[in-house]
Parts: sequence; C-alpha cells; structure tokens
Amino acid sequence: MTASVHPVATHHLPIFITAPGDTDVLMVGMAVFLLLATLMVGILFFRLHTLPERIAHKGHKLQFEIVAVLGLISLFTHQHIFWIAGLLLALVDIPDFGGSLGRIAGSVEKIAGVKPGEGAADVPNDIFVAPNEHEEAAAAPPEAAAEVKRGDGTPPGPPTKRPELVPASTRS
Repeated sequence: MTASVHPVATHHLPIFITAPGDTDVLMVGMAVFLLLATLMVGILFFRLHTLPERIAHKGHKLQFEIVAVLGLISLFTHQHIFWIAGLLLALVDIPDFGGSLGRIAGSVEKIAGVKPGEGAADVPNDIFVAPNEHEEAAAAPPEAAAEVKRGDGTPPGPPTKRPELVPASTRS
C-alpha cells in the first residue's frame, strides 16, 4: 500500500511532521534536551546552594558547622533567609579569640608562679556544696552557712563592722 498525500495538502511538508508509524525525531530530541537541561539546572542549583558551605570550609570548624546547618534548614524549609544568613556568616572572618585568651591565661599563670596549663589543677574540690550536704547547710546556723558559702575552706573571721557613709561635704 502506498501512502498518498491528500489532494488539498501542500506538496511540501515541514521536516518535523512525520509519516504515520515513523519515529518522531523532534520529540525524541526534545525529550533528551529536556532531561539534560533539568539535570544541569539541578546541578547548578545544588552547587549554588552549597556555596556558603564551600566558602566557610576554609574557616573555623564551628563556623563551618553553623553555616552547614543554616544551609540544611534553608533547603528543607524553603526559607531563603537562612541561606543568606549562612552566606553572610561564611563571608565574615570570625577572629580567633581562643588563641589570644589562651596566651592571656598562660601569662597570668606565669605571673602567679604556676606552670602553664596547670592553673585549674590547684582548685580545691570542696568549693561546691554536695547535694546531701545542702540540707545540712540549710539547717545549720547562719555562721556555718556563711562558712559553706565561702567555699575556700577557711573559717570566717569575726564579723566586721561596716563603715558608715559620710556625705562628701563633711569629709576632711
């Protein structure tokens, strides 16, 4: 059986019109293009979405973890403000306070005559009231409670009299 063209139809058909039973090349081409375009847009989206994490990876561990959590919150809640906050946090260089504070602590220990790093080893263990001693401290007289509250192990001295306040005009 031969396919004949309808007498009213034009004699030249566009290339995208196929004969019945033939493969539609344009549809297959568009399906492949749509699949590749969707894949490329998805990759671009996830690369852009992880931009703050990749920037913060060069910084401190805590900063990186906070930025990563903000990115996940943004991804699952679709609230873009979390992504913006993560990007801003990743771009800000947080100063290292730990190094400076560690040097200060080491200097103070050196001034105090303690070996560096051993300053906390000399803290007495009885400065805190144990839970079972708390009831005994509440039942004790106020002088004993003051002794427990001091926590340095030394008994309180005699009560001191507070100085009276004198107006500034009468001072000599």
